[in-house]
This record gives sequence, C-alpha cells and structure tokens, in this order.
Amino acid sequence: MTFTQQMITIGMVVLGTVMTRFVPFLVFPAGKPTPKYIQYLGKVLPAAVFGLLVIYCLKNVSLFAGSHGIPEMIGIAVVVGLHLWKRQMLISIAGGTVCYMLLVQFVF
Repeated sequence: MTFTQQMITIGMVVLGTVMTRFVPFLVFPAGKPTPKYIQYLGKVLPAAVFGLLVIYCLKNVSLFAGSHGIPEMIGIAVVVGLHLWKRQMLISIAGGTVCYMLLVQFVF
C-alpha cells in the first residue's frame, strides 16, 4: 500500500469507529424512550450470538475421529460450571478457552 492508501484506510477505520460510537446517541437521545423493537433486540440478540458461536465452534467436531470431541465437551463443561459458580461471563469464557487450549496442546 502506498502512503496515501494507508492514510485513507486509517481514516476510514477512525470514521467507522466514531460513527458506531456516536450515532446511537444521536438516534436514541436520552430524553426519549427507547423503541420497543430495540429493547426486544437487546434482550434476544446476546443469546442468539452465543448460540451462533457455539454452533460455529462445534461445526467441525467429529465424534468418530481423532479425540472424539472430548476436549470440546470438557471445555463446554468448564464454561458451564464456571458460569454457574461465578456468574461472570468473562471468567467463564476465558476459563473454558484456557482449559480447551491446554487439553489440545498437552493431552490430546
């Protein structure tokens, strides 16, 4: 990339970041109530995103080859266990990821 192309790319990234940060405050000002459909999306999208992530992460797991999906299932169990225990999403995801990576690197 030329210097000009690099500056244009950086400018577009900055513009995209600024737009995603400020447009919601312009569209939904503090004095007005949030529309019902936005409230609905705020309730259902997090679960939908996590469902999509689970399916994406497990789509290539074969129960009939290799480790038979054992590290994946142990990682899922760790995520569920940590979440039921601590109720902290970041701890749950990080703990499950670390557990899975350790299993894949050192055990399976």
